[in-house]
Amino acid sequence: MTMKLEWMNKHRELVEKIIKYANAYAHIYNKQMDYHAGVDFSAAQIQVLEYVLENEDQKMSEIAKRLGITRSAFSKNVKKLMDKGLLEKFRCNNNQKDIFLKVTPLGEAVYEQYSKFIYETCFKEMFEIAGQIPQKYVVMMERMMDVFADRTIDLGNKGEKQIYTKIHQP
Repeated sequence: MTMKLEWMNKHRELVEKIIKYANAYAHIYNKQMDYHAGVDFSAAQIQVLEYVLENEDQKMSEIAKRLGITRSAFSKNVKKLMDKGLLEKFRCNNNQKDIFLKVTPLGEAVYEQYSKFIYETCFKEMFEIAGQIPQKYVVMMERMMDVFADRTIDLGNKGEKQIYTKIHQP
């Protein structure tokens, strides 16, 4: 006997497509790959580079929140990108607490090559299809994806327990 998934109603096919994409993306998220950019990096790392390019005036914690990842995961990816010479860290002269990031000239060149490759292989066809959708429906789809992402993050955070570790001063 097959179990029915009535709770999804007419949205079963949409949910299936979202799950298929999420699984495909999860498969490559942390995988170091050649995107024809001269440097291997993961999807997680390129997201960080991309957001820093757009938001060099934002603090690291703000960018991590916008990406929907923990500050710890964000920091790990920043370190990897710095090790590859793609990012640099800075402190503002009037606020030594906050850390800001800047993409290096190498990082800009790598991103330019990556964006050409990823556009042709992944986004060109999707954008052509999206171009046929009236803008009001695109806005609704964006809202739907935000709600889904926020609820998924909330669900993932529910099971986490806060653990406090004493910091030893030298």
